[in-house]
Amino acid sequence: MTPHILIIDDDPSIRRLLAMTLAFAGFMTETAATGKEGLKKGSDEHFDLILLDLGLPDMSGVKFLERYREDEQTPVIIVSAIHDESDKIAALNAGADDYVTKPFSTDELIARIHANLRRVPSSEESSSLLVAGEMRMNVTNRIVTIKDELIKLTPKEFKLLRIFMENHGKALTHSWLLKAIWGVGYQHETHYLRVFINQLRQKIEADPARPKRIITETGIGYRFVG
Repeated sequence: MTPHILIIDDDPSIRRLLAMTLAFAGFMTETAATGKEGLKKGSDEHFDLILLDLGLPDMSGVKFLERYREDEQTPVIIVSAIHDESDKIAALNAGADDYVTKPFSTDELIARIHANLRRVPSSEESSSLLVAGEMRMNVTNRIVTIKDELIKLTPKEFKLLRIFMENHGKALTHSWLLKAIWGVGYQHETHYLRVFINQLRQKIEADPARPKRIITETGIGYRFVG
């Protein structure tokens, strides 16, 4: 099935460029010029991925993400001219899956889209249950519980926790985790990992400031001890 992508950007020339680029690459697209329009289309139709500008006229891209993530888990790639790292981290914190800075390389953008589409779990995944102490993960149904309490995770958080649980007790390096979650070429994007580790700790640790499940290995990476 042809992937369906929603482009949200207030610049009509950028919308046209992205739509033409993606059509040439074999994708179906729709566009929205405001955050409000994007939220409506995102709730009314099924999209496989969203390209989102941070500088929308009616709301920030971060605000869009916060509202969109209340109900939807579709992968979102930020495509923005904003270069500040704090803005990237804010977008990742709000639920973005990736970030491409304008002006962008067409080849890089298409590669990022394909990479994020591949990371969407298939309904054909074999059933499996991962257990770590009081934590249970049903991989097929994408359900995580702690003491039978449901833990709501974004797709990236789920993927990260699954990797930790599958590698229980092992010290995993920053570069290995980045490659496993985001793919080749992300080994130096350590701010991505910091953001998602912090988000995951907020949801699975009794005291996120003193984590007992995800342990920092200084200068190396992280270790999951369950």
